[in-house]
Amino acid sequence: MTPNPDLIPYQKPQPWGMSADMVVPSIDTDDERLWAELSPGVFSRPIHLNTSAGYYVHLLKVTRSGLLQRHRHSGAVHAYVLKGKWRYLEHDWVATEGAYIYEPPGETHTLVVPPECNEMVTLFTVHGALMFVDPQGEATGYDDVFTRLEKYRAHFEKVGLGADYVKQFMR
Repeated sequence: MTPNPDLIPYQKPQPWGMSADMVVPSIDTDDERLWAELSPGVFSRPIHLNTSAGYYVHLLKVTRSGLLQRHRHSGAVHAYVLKGKWRYLEHDWVATEGAYIYEPPGETHTLVVPPECNEMVTLFTVHGALMFVDPQGEATGYDDVFTRLEKYRAHFEKVGLGADYVKQFMR
């Protein structure tokens, strides 16, 4: 019997130097040790930290309403709302559960969680840096894959997982 050629796996080696696949079997949002607190009521759970391409993927969980931050993007951002809702003061739309949002490089906005939302969870892919700004656009700080990496390392060390726990999220 001749095997079905459609079911034969690729027979050649993968490119030399290619990174290994990353498979996260469960995003395990129940393990509180995986959520690094960024500010009171604002938590980040790393998924993928790509230091060679300068981007990161994370879950952002917010357990309070109000202003989170005002920032400008140096690269594109993709977001998918898993729970709750949020909005930008500069736009008339509201990101609700199931929504996908694309934010272009250069976009500056103010992230707010409305008072009626007890918890918001959104999957964000952030290319480049978030540059924190005041209402007039003056820089007040920044965040990128490298600052996140250090925050996660410190957090994982503090909760007993060890600073190197973060390596599993890196490519």
